[in-house]
Amino acid sequence: MTQTDATEDLLGLFGGLPRPVISHPRRTSVEIHDHLRWLILDGLLPPGTELKQAELARVFDVSRTPLREAFRMLQEEGLIDADINHRGRVTGLDVADLDCLYAARISLEAMGVRVTAGRLTRQEVQEASAHLHDMDRADETGDAAAWHEAHRAFHCVLVCRCTPTVLRTITSYAERSERYLRALQDRHPGVFPQRRQEHYDLFAAVMAGAPERAAQLITRHLARTARRVIDDIAPGREAPDVGQATVMVCGEDLSAASSGNWTPVAKGVHT
Repeated sequence: MTQTDATEDLLGLFGGLPRPVISHPRRTSVEIHDHLRWLILDGLLPPGTELKQAELARVFDVSRTPLREAFRMLQEEGLIDADINHRGRVTGLDVADLDCLYAARISLEAMGVRVTAGRLTRQEVQEASAHLHDMDRADETGDAAAWHEAHRAFHCVLVCRCTPTVLRTITSYAERSERYLRALQDRHPGVFPQRRQEHYDLFAAVMAGAPERAAQLITRHLARTARRVIDDIAPGREAPDVGQATVMVCGEDLSAASSGNWTPVAKGVHT
């Protein structure tokens, strides 16, 4: 394939898709990363799609330098595999990655809610309440993007007494796991009214200064999501890492536990 053919293929791929909007030259790599990340998470760039930095630079009308940085960030999130020839390929869902990722989240976020429980400021309580309200409103309108934004912000408040370094790690893992949440939503449109109550129960435990209850609630919340996604993409596969993490936090292996009543409702984006 010639360079012209490759570019024409990418133009065809991106022809019907939104192009990135660059607000400032210094933000080019970040905004290209955010744009490609959104296309991947929304399934507009499905697993196996090949992305070449040189052709993308021409399609997006930017230099290759911000493309290299955007590819690096996408690779760190596990969204693409990149090689030395500056090509990337959108990755598929990976059970081993999911298992390890959610085990790490359970360990860190259980610690995070423990150290945060009873220590929220009035402003932080108001912020968390606002995020819950935004999640409910986004659910009512079916706005998945807005729901995910409010969801990330809400979970961040629950662990906000962690040190900045740990908080950055927790945030990074949460962002990396978003593709699994979206896969869950795609397979179960409408999804799980009881998950909304889990968020309210978590918030109540953190506000009330109940660290042990908060840790158990966040553990069950995350383990349930991991188990359900694994059941969808690889039925029968074990989740040993999640199991070890739940034993450490709760003294009980929840990796094979029933995911509960997952009957979908008419609409919604809860996970």
